[in-house]
Amino acid sequence: MNLIQIYNGKILTPQGWINGGSVLVNGDRILAITSSNLPLENAKLVDATGRYVIPGYVAMNIYGAAGYQFHDGTVEAFNAIIGAHLGHGATTIFPTVGTVGYDKVLAAGKLCTKLMDGGNRIIGGLHIVGPYVSAEITKGRYDVKDPDPVMYERIVRELPCIRRWDAAPELPGASEFARFLTEKGILAAISHTMAEYDDVKAGFDAGFTHAAQLYNSMPGFHKRREYKYEGTVESVLLIDEMTTEVIADCVHLPPTILRLVYKLKGVERTALVTAALRYAAYDGNELAFSQIYIDNGVCKFKSDDTVAGGISTMDQLVKNMIIKAEVPFEDAVRMASETPARIMNVIDRVGTLEKGKDADILLLDNQYNITSVWSKGVRIV
Repeated sequence: MNLIQIYNGKILTPQGWINGGSVLVNGDRILAITSSNLPLENAKLVDATGRYVIPGYVAMNIYGAAGYQFHDGTVEAFNAIIGAHLGHGATTIFPTVGTVGYDKVLAAGKLCTKLMDGGNRIIGGLHIVGPYVSAEITKGRYDVKDPDPVMYERIVRELPCIRRWDAAPELPGASEFARFLTEKGILAAISHTMAEYDDVKAGFDAGFTHAAQLYNSMPGFHKRREYKYEGTVESVLLIDEMTTEVIADCVHLPPTILRLVYKLKGVERTALVTAALRYAAYDGNELAFSQIYIDNGVCKFKSDDTVAGGISTMDQLVKNMIIKAEVPFEDAVRMASETPARIMNVIDRVGTLEKGKDADILLLDNQYNITSVWSKGVRIV
């Protein structure tokens, strides 16, 4: 038995905190969580010295890091991105590819499938954004299309690793697309959309149960002539059962809005995401990628200064929610672990510290900094 005992910590469990207990790890799984600090024979002892012991974070919207993006479609890119975010507490990652063309999506998806089939449990599955998104939102940067059943059914057949696909619900054929995804067990999410309430409600009824990057790449409250209308944001907030996510870097959204979404949607329906591009955890030359520049902690398009994505990591999001948005610590952690695991339907193996689940464990100090990372029972940091 390859037994590890992490003891003398403050352990976050689904039932609440255990002060001074132990997490027992056998191989790549959690063997037990106890309220005892007594050392066990034949166990490798890890003294948490009063630090927080929490589940690893689940990154459900993440494009890249360390100079790479998942659509590069190489083992080198996948390993570099996963390694970078793993060091910041993301122990489950859903590689995200945007509207980059069929060939790049296919290459990334085939590699994702191969790695998952080869036993890589850090990868949760592929997340695709577009090309079925609003041309008005994307401003002509991408080759956007209306949902085409011939194409999307082919892609789903070719890439069994797909776990989520984002689209604009107002497009012709979007409801049929959502129903198809739902039947295949793939999460249908709304994203990069101009939808108002009727579109969002029809999409939700068809299977679009999740809203990506709330407030970003979608309209809020607006006027047509002298009359006021709800936007996508208000529509999502009105549908209680709809889950959502926020880019909690405090640049895409200010702390007040992060706190508002938490207040209205609650911890069970709000996930934290980075939407990180290749500049996350990256010290290289940003000019190598000429369309993008970094400004105030986000990526922007040089052409018109539109925000293109993030550079944050999951640990930064959690700290922001606690310190800046003033959300309770345990709720901020849950929004980075349990909630995304539940939304992405991997809660049976990750997202909480429970017997039988993957031994994805983080230790945090009293300033909420990560001091240790275990992934599947292997200590990374």
